[in-house]
Amino acid sequence: MPALTVPAVDFRDAMSSVGAAVNVITTAFAGQRVGFTATAVCSVSDDPATLLFCVNNRSNSLQTLLSSKVANINTLRAEECGIADVFSGRTATLASERFSVGDWDMAANGCPMLRSALVGFECRIIEAKLVNTHHVFFAAVSGVYRGHPGPALIYQNRAYKVA
Repeated sequence: MPALTVPAVDFRDAMSSVGAAVNVITTAFAGQRVGFTATAVCSVSDDPATLLFCVNNRSNSLQTLLSSKVANINTLRAEECGIADVFSGRTATLASERFSVGDWDMAANGCPMLRSALVGFECRIIEAKLVNTHHVFFAAVSGVYRGHPGPALIYQNRAYKVA
């Protein structure tokens, strides 16, 4: 029996008040690079270092993530809202051209790494669980790369902010 919850529109409106860091999550498999913008990212444990992130079941990146079993989580700098928009699909940029925006390299795990990111996490996916409209991924952190210190890009009240 499904749990009783508030209507989806009420929940989305309430959650829009909660500020969150803006990330671009990337992966690669069989020669295909994909990425998407996400705010549903958080720490699970520091020993061993583990993160979780959520992906909508309608995401074009979902099957590639499930196949590759690796991901990079690139936390964006305050001035990188253009990159966030491209990877969220808010622009006319085709998915195949997303990596033409920003300075990308390849991390040790084979995933695209944003050189200018505030911080990046190289991850190995250890579990993926389907929960309603999303997949929740648990990822072991195999590497960390840090950009120059500075403010992070935050998303709150359906707008970008600086933290």
